[in-house]
Amino acid sequence: MSSADLVIVGAGTVGGWAAVMAREDGAGRVVVLEGALAGHGASQRAAGMVRTQGGTPTAVDLGRFTAEFYRDQQRRYGIDSDFRELGYLIVATTDAEVRAAHERVAMQRERGVDSRWVTPSEATAIMPLLDGDRILGATYCAQDGAIDPPRNVAAYLVAMRAKGAELYERCQVTGLRVQGGRVTGVQTAGSVIATDRVILAGGVGQPALAAMVGRRVPVGGARHHVFVTSPSRALSQQPASMGFDVTAGLYWREEEDGLLFGISDPEEVPGEARAIDPEAQHRARGRLGELIPASRGLGLRKAWAATIDYTPDHLPILGPALGPEGEPIEGLTLASAAGHGMMWGPAVARVGVDLALHGATLVTDVSFLGADRFDAQGRSRLPADPIALPFPEAVG
Repeated sequence: MSSADLVIVGAGTVGGWAAVMAREDGAGRVVVLEGALAGHGASQRAAGMVRTQGGTPTAVDLGRFTAEFYRDQQRRYGIDSDFRELGYLIVATTDAEVRAAHERVAMQRERGVDSRWVTPSEATAIMPLLDGDRILGATYCAQDGAIDPPRNVAAYLVAMRAKGAELYERCQVTGLRVQGGRVTGVQTAGSVIATDRVILAGGVGQPALAAMVGRRVPVGGARHHVFVTSPSRALSQQPASMGFDVTAGLYWREEEDGLLFGISDPEEVPGEARAIDPEAQHRARGRLGELIPASRGLGLRKAWAATIDYTPDHLPILGPALGPEGEPIEGLTLASAAGHGMMWGPAVARVGVDLALHGATLVTDVSFLGADRFDAQGRSRLPADPIALPFPEAVG
């Protein structure tokens, strides 16, 4: 049996950066436990989109913090996640989407995001390969961008080592010890670590972790496809802003002189799935070809599928885990990014560390983001973030 000042369960983007931040904040022994290998879940299989154009004030705050964190990585750690400002167009294809977009821009600008509405002709000036006849306009932020997901994993592993956080891989958590309403330790197959502070950053494994002490949390897993086209002279010689068609659940960005694009299917049954569905590829390529005609006929160079976590309202879960009667468990903090590990991961990590070590955070108001916002059926009392990939309504 050993002891630690803080144990973090999960070595994805949230858990990895949380370990770094906790050591920077003065935590003594920080131990990270990972059932597989660090980053081998969704963190290495993500598309790397980093967007400040959130659909709610919370999403905006988390996106802004994360983008600023990625920009400052090289100075702080001597290694970065290859953040590039590419600009982001979120297209509107109906009158209702146009109205919602104008309201969204007003909210974003109030919170310090330099977003704006652009007409179809302005959108095609930003991205000449976009077919302006297919849209009614778009919102745009030039400061939005993308990172390289494998490099992000490498960055936090380097920073963890430099800061003195301990990582144990292939180390499955088998139990959480709670006494008198407070966490007292973490049990693995081979040891027990005594601690009064634990952050659960387990991604799609979060429900099972929370269930060890009481209430499961409504975090589901859904298959998400990402594809990369072969290089194209037409694509490489034109400015290529990132883009998002929310209704279709389709996004894209430039990748090695081709296009990376991704899609999810809200009609799929939730659960672990990494096989590639040819129908999903066909549907994504069809819509991409309508919006960006130059993508038609291009070969595929890469394709993969990942199981990513999500919540019913597309918002993170930040706050204490709950016991059997819904009572908060002191010292046991939930930090779920709701499928936005690249976009919000460092911000969710920062909030998780703030709550675990200091009891409060300045990143954004998280008082309403705890697990207690969900009823017994997993329904949230909060409106969903409207600018998110479409996922199944239930979490399975």
